[in-house]
Amino acid sequence: MEQHRTRPAQYGPRRGRAPLPPQGRGAGGAAVGRVGRAVARPVVGPGAGGGPRRPAAGRPAAGRPAARSGPPVARALRALRGMPNPRLTGLGSGLFCAAVMLVLGFLDQLLFGASLTVYGVLFLPVCLLTALWVRRGDLLTAPVVVPIAFAVGLVTVAESGKGLGGRLMGLVTALATEAGWLYGGTLVAGSTVIVRRIRLLRRRRAAARDRTPA
Repeated sequence: MEQHRTRPAQYGPRRGRAPLPPQGRGAGGAAVGRVGRAVARPVVGPGAGGGPRRPAAGRPAAGRPAARSGPPVARALRALRGMPNPRLTGLGSGLFCAAVMLVLGFLDQLLFGASLTVYGVLFLPVCLLTALWVRRGDLLTAPVVVPIAFAVGLVTVAESGKGLGGRLMGLVTALATEAGWLYGGTLVAGSTVIVRRIRLLRRRRAAARDRTPA
């Protein structure tokens, strides 16, 4: 009978494969493999060649405020455009101006001892705001309401005597002595209204030309 030869089992490491060191077996081998992979990765520096990273083009460097471009006049105009821009009616503009001047008169009496000069200086910006915030249809009311508001607020800072007659005499005297501030505020309001009116007419003419067919 033909007998089949059985190949004896070979114990020991196979040929062609290097045996693993004792540190690479088990859990230790996994840790070594992770360390090896971490070491094998190339370390990328902050910038090219390991130098410091440069800020991207068009972006200001960190810690340095962006330089404001434009002349001071342009920056002032942008700041004015960022302010509140309400639109008051003729009656609303009169109430606004009178209420503000009345409050400023009380503050002038408390802080500056009822100084007429301080009151007149504060009257000018109030006139400007009244002329800027009145709506287009009521532009002509701004130069009319500001003198009335001046007289209303002047009651709080004018020298008053005893009784109603003394108060009226003090008010008339204050109006006579502070007429320069009154005329100046009215001039500011009137000039602002005229400029706004001219701009409005130019816009209307430009819009009419655009609507006209060629």
